[in-house]
Amino acid sequence: MNRAQLGAALRALRVASGKEAKVVARGALMSPSKLSKIENAKLAAGAADVERILTAIGVSDEVKAEYTEAARASATEATAWRLLKRIGVHKGQQATKALEAQMSTLRLFQPALVPGLLQTPEYIRAVLQRHNLSEDSLSRTINGRLERQAILYDNAKSLRFIITEPVLRWRIVPPQMMAAQLDRIVSLSRLSHVDVHIVPLRIQQHDIANHAFVIRDDRMVTIETVHAEVVVTDPRDVRLYVEKFEGFERVAWSGDHMRGLAESIRDDFLREQETG
Repeated sequence: MNRAQLGAALRALRVASGKEAKVVARGALMSPSKLSKIENAKLAAGAADVERILTAIGVSDEVKAEYTEAARASATEATAWRLLKRIGVHKGQQATKALEAQMSTLRLFQPALVPGLLQTPEYIRAVLQRHNLSEDSLSRTINGRLERQAILYDNAKSLRFIITEPVLRWRIVPPQMMAAQLDRIVSLSRLSHVDVHIVPLRIQQHDIANHAFVIRDDRMVTIETVHAEVVVTDPRDVRLYVEKFEGFERVAWSGDHMRGLAESIRDDFLREQETG
Protein backbone atom coordinates (compact mmCIF):
# COMPACT_ATOMS: atom_id res chain seq x y z
CA MET A 1 0.00 0.00 0.00
CA ASN A 2 1.55 3.30 -1.06
CA ARG A 3 1.35 6.71 0.59
CA ALA A 4 -1.65 7.83 -1.46
CA GLN A 5 -3.60 4.62 -0.81
CA LEU A 6 -2.82 4.73 2.92
CA GLY A 7 -3.86 8.38 3.17
CA ALA A 8 -7.09 7.74 1.27
CA ALA A 9 -7.85 4.72 3.46
CA LEU A 10 -7.29 6.73 6.66
CA ARG A 11 -9.58 9.46 5.39
CA ALA A 12 -12.24 6.91 4.40
CA LEU A 13 -12.10 5.31 7.85
CA ARG A 14 -12.38 8.71 9.53
CA VAL A 15 -15.35 9.77 7.38
CA ALA A 16 -17.06 6.42 8.00
CA SER A 17 -16.66 6.95 11.74
CA GLY A 18 -18.49 10.27 11.53
CA LYS A 19 -15.72 12.11 13.39
CA GLU A 20 -14.51 15.50 12.24
CA ALA A 21 -10.89 15.92 11.21
CA LYS A 22 -10.11 18.34 14.04
CA VAL A 23 -11.44 15.86 16.62
CA VAL A 24 -9.34 13.00 15.22
CA ALA A 25 -6.27 15.25 14.95
CA ARG A 26 -6.62 16.30 18.57
CA GLY A 27 -6.98 12.68 19.67
CA ALA A 28 -3.95 11.71 17.57
CA LEU A 29 -1.83 14.48 19.14
CA MET A 30 -1.21 16.26 15.85
CA SER A 31 -2.38 19.41 14.12
CA PRO A 32 -5.37 19.30 11.74
CA SER A 33 -2.94 20.48 9.04
CA LYS A 34 -0.71 17.45 9.52
CA LEU A 35 -3.68 15.07 9.42
CA SER A 36 -4.89 16.72 6.21
CA LYS A 37 -1.46 16.33 4.60
CA ILE A 38 -1.35 12.64 5.54
CA GLU A 39 -4.85 12.00 4.19
CA ASN A 40 -4.01 13.79 0.93
CA ALA A 41 -0.65 12.02 0.47
CA LYS A 42 1.34 15.23 0.85
CA LEU A 43 3.12 13.84 3.90
CA ALA A 44 4.24 10.28 4.59
CA ALA A 45 2.72 8.83 7.75
CA GLY A 46 4.94 6.91 10.11
CA ALA A 47 3.70 3.82 11.93
CA ALA A 48 3.24 5.82 15.15
CA ASP A 49 1.21 8.46 13.29
CA VAL A 50 -1.06 5.81 11.79
CA GLU A 51 -1.53 4.06 15.12
CA ARG A 52 -2.52 7.32 16.86
CA ILE A 53 -4.90 8.31 14.04
CA LEU A 54 -6.63 4.92 14.07
CA THR A 55 -6.85 4.96 17.86
CA ALA A 56 -8.51 8.38 17.69
CA ILE A 57 -10.92 7.11 15.03
CA GLY A 58 -11.73 4.06 17.14
CA VAL A 59 -11.15 1.15 14.77
CA SER A 60 -10.64 -2.46 15.84
CA ASP A 61 -7.24 -3.74 16.93
CA GLU A 62 -7.14 -5.92 13.80
CA VAL A 63 -7.60 -2.98 11.44
CA LYS A 64 -5.12 -0.93 13.43
CA ALA A 65 -2.49 -3.66 13.20
CA GLU A 66 -2.95 -4.04 9.42
CA TYR A 67 -2.56 -0.37 8.58
CA THR A 68 0.22 0.19 11.09
CA GLU A 69 2.15 -2.67 9.49
CA ALA A 70 1.60 -1.12 6.06
CA ALA A 71 3.01 2.21 7.26
CA ARG A 72 5.98 0.51 8.94
CA ALA A 73 6.81 -1.56 5.87
CA SER A 74 6.40 1.26 3.37
CA ALA A 75 9.75 2.74 4.29
CA THR A 76 11.58 -0.39 3.15
CA GLU A 77 9.20 -2.19 0.80
CA ALA A 78 7.61 0.94 -0.63
CA THR A 79 4.61 -0.40 -2.52
CA ALA A 80 5.77 -3.95 -3.15
CA TRP A 81 2.98 -6.24 -4.32
CA ARG A 82 4.03 -8.84 -1.72
CA LEU A 83 3.06 -6.38 1.01
CA LEU A 84 -0.36 -5.78 -0.51
CA LYS A 85 -0.85 -9.53 -0.87
CA ARG A 86 -0.07 -10.03 2.83
CA ILE A 87 -2.56 -7.36 3.86
CA GLY A 88 -5.18 -8.45 1.33
CA VAL A 89 -5.36 -7.50 -2.34
CA HIS A 90 -9.04 -6.63 -1.98
CA LYS A 91 -8.08 -3.92 0.52
CA GLY A 92 -5.95 -2.34 -2.19
CA GLN A 93 -9.14 -2.07 -4.26
CA GLN A 94 -10.87 -0.35 -1.33
CA ALA A 95 -8.03 2.14 -0.95
CA THR A 96 -8.02 2.89 -4.68
CA LYS A 97 -11.79 3.39 -4.62
CA ALA A 98 -11.39 5.93 -1.81
CA LEU A 99 -8.68 7.71 -3.80
CA GLU A 100 -10.83 7.82 -6.94
CA ALA A 101 -13.77 9.19 -4.97
CA GLN A 102 -11.70 12.27 -4.09
CA MET A 103 -10.43 13.04 -7.61
CA SER A 104 -12.18 14.94 -10.38
CA THR A 105 -10.04 13.96 -13.38
CA LEU A 106 -8.36 10.66 -14.23
CA ARG A 107 -6.01 10.10 -17.17
CA LEU A 108 -4.85 6.53 -17.70
CA PHE A 109 -2.35 5.19 -20.24
CA GLN A 110 -2.25 1.42 -20.69
CA PRO A 111 -0.01 -0.44 -23.19
CA ALA A 112 -0.41 -3.89 -21.58
CA LEU A 113 -3.94 -4.56 -20.31
CA VAL A 114 -7.46 -3.23 -20.61
CA PRO A 115 -7.75 -0.63 -17.80
CA GLY A 116 -9.33 -2.07 -14.66
CA LEU A 117 -12.27 0.32 -14.74
CA LEU A 118 -13.18 -0.95 -18.22
CA GLN A 119 -12.66 -4.68 -17.60
CA THR A 120 -15.40 -7.32 -17.75
CA PRO A 121 -15.69 -9.72 -14.77
CA GLU A 122 -14.14 -12.54 -16.86
CA TYR A 123 -11.19 -10.37 -17.84
CA ILE A 124 -10.70 -9.25 -14.22
CA ARG A 125 -10.61 -12.87 -13.04
CA ALA A 126 -8.08 -13.84 -15.70
CA VAL A 127 -5.79 -10.96 -14.75
CA LEU A 128 -5.98 -11.59 -10.99
CA GLN A 129 -5.49 -15.35 -11.24
CA ARG A 130 -1.82 -14.68 -11.98
CA HIS A 131 -1.34 -13.74 -8.32
CA ASN A 132 -2.19 -17.18 -6.87
CA LEU A 133 -4.85 -15.78 -4.56
CA SER A 134 -7.18 -17.96 -2.53
CA GLU A 135 -10.66 -18.30 -4.00
CA ASP A 136 -12.06 -16.12 -1.21
CA SER A 137 -9.48 -13.38 -1.75
CA LEU A 138 -9.94 -13.62 -5.53
CA SER A 139 -13.72 -13.22 -5.26
CA ARG A 140 -13.43 -10.29 -2.85
CA THR A 141 -10.88 -8.56 -5.07
CA ILE A 142 -13.05 -9.05 -8.19
CA ASN A 143 -16.04 -7.63 -6.34
CA GLY A 144 -13.91 -4.72 -5.15
CA ARG A 145 -12.88 -3.86 -8.69
CA LEU A 146 -16.47 -4.14 -9.95
CA GLU A 147 -17.60 -1.80 -7.15
CA ARG A 148 -14.95 0.70 -8.25
CA GLN A 149 -16.49 0.73 -11.73
CA ALA A 150 -19.49 2.65 -10.36
CA ILE A 151 -17.35 5.75 -10.87
CA LEU A 152 -17.87 5.30 -14.63
CA TYR A 153 -21.42 6.54 -14.17
CA ASP A 154 -20.51 9.62 -12.12
CA ASN A 155 -20.72 12.41 -14.68
CA ALA A 156 -19.03 14.79 -12.25
CA LYS A 157 -15.77 12.98 -13.07
CA SER A 158 -13.70 13.25 -16.24
CA LEU A 159 -12.26 9.86 -17.18
CA ARG A 160 -9.78 9.68 -20.06
CA PHE A 161 -8.21 6.43 -21.22
CA ILE A 162 -5.51 5.77 -23.82
CA ILE A 163 -5.01 2.13 -24.85
CA THR A 164 -2.55 0.82 -27.42
CA GLU A 165 -3.95 -1.47 -30.12
CA PRO A 166 -1.97 -4.58 -29.00
CA VAL A 167 -3.92 -4.47 -25.71
CA LEU A 168 -7.10 -5.23 -27.65
CA ARG A 169 -5.46 -8.23 -29.35
CA TRP A 170 -3.66 -9.68 -26.30
CA ARG A 171 -5.43 -12.95 -25.47
CA ILE A 172 -6.07 -12.74 -21.75
CA VAL A 173 -9.36 -14.67 -22.15
CA PRO A 174 -10.84 -16.88 -24.93
CA PRO A 175 -11.99 -15.24 -28.22
CA GLN A 176 -15.67 -14.94 -27.27
CA MET A 177 -14.78 -13.24 -23.98
CA MET A 178 -12.32 -10.94 -25.75
CA ALA A 179 -15.14 -9.95 -28.10
CA ALA A 180 -17.35 -9.16 -25.09
CA GLN A 181 -14.55 -7.12 -23.56
CA LEU A 182 -14.22 -5.07 -26.74
CA ASP A 183 -17.98 -4.53 -26.82
CA ARG A 184 -17.79 -3.16 -23.29
CA ILE A 185 -15.06 -0.69 -24.24
CA VAL A 186 -17.10 0.52 -27.23
CA SER A 187 -20.22 0.89 -25.10
CA LEU A 188 -18.49 2.82 -22.31
CA SER A 189 -16.81 5.12 -24.83
CA ARG A 190 -20.24 6.56 -25.64
CA LEU A 191 -20.66 8.00 -22.12
CA SER A 192 -20.29 11.78 -22.28
CA HIS A 193 -17.64 12.00 -19.53
CA VAL A 194 -15.67 8.87 -20.56
CA ASP A 195 -13.10 9.42 -23.31
CA VAL A 196 -11.40 6.35 -24.80
CA HIS A 197 -8.52 6.66 -27.27
CA ILE A 198 -6.72 3.82 -29.06
CA VAL A 199 -3.19 4.24 -30.41
CA PRO A 200 -3.31 2.28 -33.71
CA LEU A 201 -0.38 0.21 -34.93
CA ARG A 202 -0.58 1.74 -38.40
CA ILE A 203 0.32 5.24 -37.18
CA GLN A 204 3.98 6.33 -37.13
CA GLN A 205 4.98 6.88 -33.50
CA HIS A 206 7.47 9.31 -31.98
CA ASP A 207 7.35 8.08 -28.39
CA ILE A 208 7.70 4.78 -26.55
CA ALA A 209 4.85 3.05 -24.71
CA ASN A 210 7.06 2.22 -21.73
CA HIS A 211 4.54 1.21 -19.06
CA ALA A 212 1.11 1.90 -17.67
CA PHE A 213 0.48 5.00 -15.58
CA VAL A 214 -2.45 6.85 -14.03
CA ILE A 215 -2.61 10.62 -13.49
CA ARG A 216 -5.08 11.90 -10.91
CA ASP A 217 -5.89 15.62 -10.93
CA ASP A 218 -2.42 16.59 -12.22
CA ARG A 219 -1.06 16.06 -8.72
CA MET A 220 -0.21 12.38 -8.50
CA VAL A 221 0.93 9.65 -10.87
CA THR A 222 0.70 5.94 -10.10
CA ILE A 223 3.01 3.59 -12.02
CA GLU A 224 2.80 -0.19 -12.01
CA THR A 225 6.00 -2.20 -12.32
CA VAL A 226 6.56 -5.95 -12.13
CA HIS A 227 7.34 -5.91 -8.41
CA ALA A 228 5.70 -2.78 -7.06
CA GLU A 229 3.56 0.29 -7.48
CA VAL A 230 5.34 3.65 -7.57
CA VAL A 231 3.68 6.96 -6.70
CA VAL A 232 5.01 10.25 -8.11
CA THR A 233 3.96 13.54 -6.55
CA ASP A 234 6.74 15.98 -7.48
CA PRO A 235 5.02 18.50 -9.82
CA ARG A 236 7.98 18.46 -12.21
CA ASP A 237 7.76 14.68 -12.61
CA VAL A 238 3.97 14.70 -12.80
CA ARG A 239 4.27 17.14 -15.68
CA LEU A 240 6.45 14.66 -17.61
CA TYR A 241 3.65 12.11 -17.49
CA VAL A 242 1.02 14.68 -18.43
CA GLU A 243 3.11 15.59 -21.49
CA LYS A 244 3.55 11.93 -22.41
CA PHE A 245 -0.20 11.32 -22.10
CA GLU A 246 -1.01 14.37 -24.22
CA GLY A 247 1.50 13.28 -26.87
CA PHE A 248 -0.16 9.89 -27.29
CA GLU A 249 -3.59 11.51 -27.14
CA ARG A 250 -2.72 13.62 -30.19
CA VAL A 251 -1.97 10.59 -32.37
CA ALA A 252 -4.58 8.21 -30.94
CA TRP A 253 -7.99 7.57 -32.47
CA SER A 254 -11.19 8.44 -30.63
CA GLY A 255 -14.91 8.54 -31.35
CA ASP A 256 -16.13 6.63 -34.40
CA HIS A 257 -12.59 5.92 -35.65
CA MET A 258 -11.72 4.29 -32.33
CA ARG A 259 -14.96 2.34 -32.20
CA GLY A 260 -14.51 1.17 -35.79
CA LEU A 261 -11.06 -0.24 -34.96
CA ALA A 262 -12.30 -1.94 -31.78
CA GLU A 263 -15.29 -3.44 -33.57
CA SER A 264 -13.05 -4.74 -36.38
CA ILE A 265 -10.85 -6.54 -33.84
CA ARG A 266 -13.98 -7.83 -32.06
CA ASP A 267 -15.28 -9.24 -35.34
CA ASP A 268 -11.97 -11.06 -35.85
CA PHE A 269 -12.41 -12.76 -32.47
CA LEU A 270 -16.00 -13.69 -33.26
CA ARG A 271 -15.03 -15.24 -36.60
CA GLU A 272 -12.30 -17.21 -34.87
CA GLN A 273 -14.83 -18.46 -32.32
CA GLU A 274 -17.19 -19.57 -35.07
CA THR A 275 -14.54 -21.45 -37.05
CA GLY A 276 -12.57 -22.77 -34.08
